[in-house]
Amino acid sequence: MKAGLPDHHWNTMNRRKFARTMTGAALGWVAATTASPLGAAADKAATAGSPGQRPLKLGLDNFAVRAMGWKAPQLIDYAASLKLDSLFISDLDAFESHDSAHLRDLRRMARDRGLELYLGTWSICPTSRAFRDKWGTAEEHLALGIRMAADLGSPVIRVVLGTREDRRTPGGIEARIEDTVKVCRACRSRALDAGVRIAVENHAGDMQARELVQLVEAAGTDYVGVNLDSGNAAWTLEDPLASLEILGPYVACTSLRDSMIWETERGARVAWTAMGEGLVDWKTYFAKFASFCPEVPVHIETISGFSVEFPYMEEEFWDAWPKALAADFVKFLRLARRGHPIEAVRPQGREARQRYQREELERSLAYCRSLGLGRRQA
Repeated sequence: MKAGLPDHHWNTMNRRKFARTMTGAALGWVAATTASPLGAAADKAATAGSPGQRPLKLGLDNFAVRAMGWKAPQLIDYAASLKLDSLFISDLDAFESHDSAHLRDLRRMARDRGLELYLGTWSICPTSRAFRDKWGTAEEHLALGIRMAADLGSPVIRVVLGTREDRRTPGGIEARIEDTVKVCRACRSRALDAGVRIAVENHAGDMQARELVQLVEAAGTDYVGVNLDSGNAAWTLEDPLASLEILGPYVACTSLRDSMIWETERGARVAWTAMGEGLVDWKTYFAKFASFCPEVPVHIETISGFSVEFPYMEEEFWDAWPKALAADFVKFLRLARRGHPIEAVRPQGREARQRYQREELERSLAYCRSLGLGRRQA
């Protein structure tokens, strides 16, 4: 069954008719449910945590301040100055050395400043268009990440499969998932011995939540989990809250931001925003998050100032989404109906970009604290 249609209809229906059918049916569902967008179950979860429950940990993903060009020591100092609980260094280039002694010094530096460290890197799918051999083969790259994570005291090594371009490669995303699973399996014993979990991100439109669960379960949940990215969920035509409900049991790390979505003649546009400035109901989101993974830090990764169009009214669009479910798509459409266009922001010059990124991040952290997140006083 694909997108709620029998297989024989899928094989004979032309693509334009499918796009109209799926979108039309979904819009009808939206109209019938807009009176209560989140539903009764979400209304009951409208408090961020249960009485007596510790606040969620709050941190930052260093990509949020990428224009600063900081290396790990500067990032640790910055996160500590903000009195955060956690720092997610999501690329290996942020380290001046990969030697164990240097990494262990950074671990002590972070610990002395009250910070947990989380580590991330890039694509480990050897057939992804995003893969680079800078760190060797895919297996060598993952092995390096696992060793570095262990030295830093990071419980995870965040990795990605690729980007939305991989959905149109030979074999589609299913083939890329299989290739990524093979790399994970090759490093299973290494990860288990190090006590490091491989956290695969829903990244840049590559996998929907259900596809990422397929990858994690095929590789093995004893050593593979999820790096949850709320903004990237919108790039796979998903409601970020619905994505959390699917991925929540597997979450080991996060990179979160808000999104504004609005309808266009061709489909919809998605613009990432600072926290609290988009469409996500964060009070409900964090209550649900706390029920799944109360000890996983909320890392803020703001990436704002532009929008991307998803032309799902065009006949070719659905070729890359052969297993998309109307029941999931309708939740995205519901958000798009509530949204409105926002202007692009393009700061000119390095100093302007640095100032913009820091303001977006720090405004987002303040918003999260207003909802009760963070275990240290700002």
